[in-house]
Amino acid sequence: MALGPSVPAPRAAPSELAPSTPDVPGAPDEPDASGGPSGPGGSEGPPGPGAAAGSAYARRREHIQRVSRTYRPGGPLPHVDYTPAEHATWAAVHRALDALHEDRACAEYREAARSLDLPRTRVPQLAEVSERLTRLTGFRLEPAEGTVSGERFYRALAEGCFLSTQYLRDPASPFYSPEPDLIHELVGHAVSLASPVLADLYRRAGQAAGRARDAAEAAEFDRVFWFTLEAGAVREGGRVRAYGGALLSSADELRALDAAAVRDFSVAAVTAQDFDITRRQPVLFAAGSLAQAAEALRGYLAGFGTRRS
Repeated sequence: MALGPSVPAPRAAPSELAPSTPDVPGAPDEPDASGGPSGPGGSEGPPGPGAAAGSAYARRREHIQRVSRTYRPGGPLPHVDYTPAEHATWAAVHRALDALHEDRACAEYREAARSLDLPRTRVPQLAEVSERLTRLTGFRLEPAEGTVSGERFYRALAEGCFLSTQYLRDPASPFYSPEPDLIHELVGHAVSLASPVLADLYRRAGQAAGRARDAAEAAEFDRVFWFTLEAGAVREGGRVRAYGGALLSSADELRALDAAAVRDFSVAAVTAQDFDITRRQPVLFAAGSLAQAAEALRGYLAGFGTRRS
């Protein structure tokens, strides 16, 4: 996001949150006409679904987007002076998620969270998180003003870079956001990228995405990315537990896991399932273990775009 992606408009057959995909500083990306995957999300430009134009939240978000826009490749990551209210939002969400993660996050994610060790009571700067992430798995973070094309998002993943927004969600809705924000990017995706197993899957996904040959393959790829690295689940210890970033960064999504229709995971099953990024997920696919999910995803990514017509 920008931590993947950001949020494109709902589609009939592909795309809540998704990594964001950064953009060239200055202007939003043009629509992606490459035929490649559009990306599960992104986050750029005008206020998102939860931000009424002209509201205090929208103005603050736009200010932080202007800060992100100052970034130039290879330069220092922009520093944001977060407000006491933003630190309070981060801390409140972290308290809620810490308790939920113990019960509803997969073991690999919990171990990665201990390794990355995000601060609990203050909003971290991208630079400090990126530095630690690079030491752990080689991934780095770069800022994204907002929504960017799927092509750019996936290309960054292939290069070991995750594009992240720097603004926080609307404090009026701290436990669920219909679009990516810094909490989604860091708690949902950066923590996952601190796991060598999951970081490898993100990088492979970025490399594979560029091989989509037409819109149908691109839509298929978006579904697979969504139902694994965004909304993926596994069965561990007799419970359904999350490993996807969209679920892990939303207290409301984690509380609703038992209310979702949970189906057995297979690539064939997820490619036939539509999804809507603007709603809590009513359908999830759970693998028997993270190892099983990773093996299936690696196999799919290795063959993607190489099948003969």
